[in-house]
This record gives sequence, structure tokens and C-alpha cells, in this order.
Amino acid sequence: MKDPAERGLRESATFDRATIAAIQHAARTGVYDIRGWGAKRAVPHFDDLLVLGASMSRYPLEGYRERCDTDVVLGDRHATRPLHLDTPVTIAGMSFGALSAQAKEALGRGASEVGTSTTTGDGGMTDEERGESKTLVYQLLPSRYGMDPDHLRAADAIEIVLGQGAKPGGGGMLLGQKISDRVAEMRTLPPGIDQRSACRHPDCTGPDDLTIKIGELREITDWEKPIYVKVGATRTYYDVKLAVAAGADVVVVDGMQGGTAATQEVFIEHVGIPILAAIPQAAQALRELGVHRKVQLIVSGGIRTGADVAKALALGADAVAIGTAALIALGDNDPKYAEEYEALGSGAGYYDDFQDGRDPAGITTQDPELAARLDPVEAGHRLANYLRVLTMEAQTLARACGKAHVRHLEPEDLVALTVESAAMARVPLAGTSWIPGAGR
Repeated sequence: MKDPAERGLRESATFDRATIAAIQHAARTGVYDIRGWGAKRAVPHFDDLLVLGASMSRYPLEGYRERCDTDVVLGDRHATRPLHLDTPVTIAGMSFGALSAQAKEALGRGASEVGTSTTTGDGGMTDEERGESKTLVYQLLPSRYGMDPDHLRAADAIEIVLGQGAKPGGGGMLLGQKISDRVAEMRTLPPGIDQRSACRHPDCTGPDDLTIKIGELREITDWEKPIYVKVGATRTYYDVKLAVAAGADVVVVDGMQGGTAATQEVFIEHVGIPILAAIPQAAQALRELGVHRKVQLIVSGGIRTGADVAKALALGADAVAIGTAALIALGDNDPKYAEEYEALGSGAGYYDDFQDGRDPAGITTQDPELAARLDPVEAGHRLANYLRVLTMEAQTLARACGKAHVRHLEPEDLVALTVESAAMARVPLAGTSWIPGAGR
């Protein structure tokens, strides 16, 4: 058939083919679409910022002779045993259930190889994950699935999850085909039955309750473990201030580009704000409270390269967390499984039906035969290589700006390519001194 464009046909910007297909799917089935992978729409992101390397008015550091450090300390506000990481790139929370046990083990191996932390996700801590993770953050989610006081004590830090970037205000989903006997036992659920997580903690109805909860966690862990509070990027300025007031050692802000194992597409594409817009709000809140760099800020949501890492740090973050990129490093959407992805009605690079549990790469599945395809040792080493590259890239850009530590990067080292990104990131439009909305 002749190409539609060659026939003079134009696709509607409002009702394009993807929109038409979604309407027809809803009309046929009467159900909304559920998927993973995160937002697919284009929103302002780190690619809309450029780094100002040094020439004359600033002097760069010589890469092979002058140091540029990358270490970070997290949680030293109140905890007696804060985390000391060799890189500001950490692994975000992804649950056993959403991921296979082999994938969780691989994440732990890769993070430990480069001296950073990984995070449990919903559903509890697995022996494989704890055994291979030198530094493990235990997530406490509204569902309380798999919550075990002994695991709280065995963790190196605790993260209270109040929201996720892909679905702030909404709970998670784990469909029945991924509720294996082991997952069901850990979550105290019947096997094979769809599980929908709560969207808020049952004993937290406001900031005062969060203060009480943080106090309880400090008591149960003898004030040793750092307490994180994670929020989805929405009303970031106020949420960060409330988290600090409640006693958080670390605040995690997750932007709308963050991935998710499964939720409604309407959440993924239409709720929350880009991480580019959230970081300056979070940093402003911390500065106004006088705790910037004392209460550490971790940001996540679409981090892909060392340039993304450097720009996030320049805007005010202390560290970043990666999720989707880590899964890709393990082998997710690998072209070697192209035929099997196509047999599922998708393709390598397009597969986002994580909730179906049929991932040929053995990562987002509970099928024992598929999961066995993933070698945790090999996959962990691939992740470690990727983390090293992210760190070296960020380090290279910091040196180019004359910084002896990646966390010395600052907004002054950035300019924006578009009016929208300049306004969100609060840095000048390239070639001007104009920051939209700054009154000058």
C-alpha cells in the first residue's frame, strides 16, 4: 500500500493513530490500559540544559592529574550510621514480585561492585538481595506487604514511600500472574490473585503522623539507620518542607518520567511534574529551612546518562536514583529476544507489559523458566559497568567546570535551550541572562 503521506494524507495532532487505537481499545473492552515503563510523552528534561565548561573566566581541572571526587554521605542528620557511598548514583526501589529474584540479586551485585546502594521496593526483602547488597535501603510502603521488623533492623536505611513519580496519589498493581507462591507468602496474599497496593499509609493522615512514624522507626533501629521520605513530584516545595519538619534525614523526589512496574496509563502520562521542574523547588525548600546539604536530596525519574547526573547535582541534588535504566543495563528489552518480544505483540525497545510476567529477558517475571535466563553475576557486572560510566561522565563534566567534587556543580554551570526549561530549572536561557519568571 502506498504511504499515506505520499497520498497527501495528514495525521491529526489531536487524534493521532495512537489516540485512535486507545479509544478503540477502550470501546471494545471497557477497561483502561495498564502498563509499565513510565511516561512516553515528551516533557522538558535534562537534554534541554547545557553545561558551561571552563575556558578563560573559569579554569578546568586536568583529568589525569587533578582529583574530582564522587563520594556522598547520606543520612547524617540524625542517624548514627549514615551511608557512605562511592558514587552519587543509587538504585531505586523495585520490588521482588515486579522483578524476579535473579534480577533483585543482580541489582545488589552491581550496586555493591561500585560501592553504592540498592533498594527493596514493595513486598519485602529477599535473602538474595540482602546477601548481595553491601548497602540496602528498605522501603516501607502503604501496603505494608512483606513488612518485617527484623528486616528493618537488617537494612542499612529505611525509606518511607509516600508517593512515586509515575503515579503520585495512586497505589501500585501486581497482577495475579506474578503472584507466585513465594511472592504470595512474603506478602501474605493468596497466590494468583491480583494485588492493588494502597495509595497512603493507613496510620498516616498528615504530617504529624509522619513525625510519629519516623520516631517509631528510629526507636526500632536504635537511631542507627537513616530515614528517607520519598514523594512523587507534585507539590514538591511544600512536601519537602513537611518531610524535613517530620524529621527525615534524606528526601527522595521522584519525577513523572520515572518508571513503574504497572499502573494506569492515565496516571503515567497525566499526573505529576517533570523532575527538571521539581529539583529547584526541592532545593529552595531545603535552603529556606537552612538544611540544604544537611538533609540530603535524592532525585529520580528518567536519569539515563552521566550528563543527567551532573545536571541534577548542579540543580541542587546530592544524589540520583535510577530504575528503568538499571533494568536496561541488566538486559531488559535486549534485541537478542526480538522475536520473542514480537510474539508477545511488542518489540525489543517497546516492551512495557511488565505486568504480564512474560518478559523473555527474565527480569520482570515470576516464571521460573524465564527467570532462569538471567545470570545474576553477569547481569550484575553489566550494571556495575553502566554505573561506572555514569559516574565517570558526571566526573568529566564536573572537571570541565573546574570542580574538585561532582557536588560542587551549581546552577551557575548551566544554561537552558528553551524558555520552558529555563523557567523550570531556574537557569538562564542560553546566550542571555534571562531566567523566565525571575523578574529580570
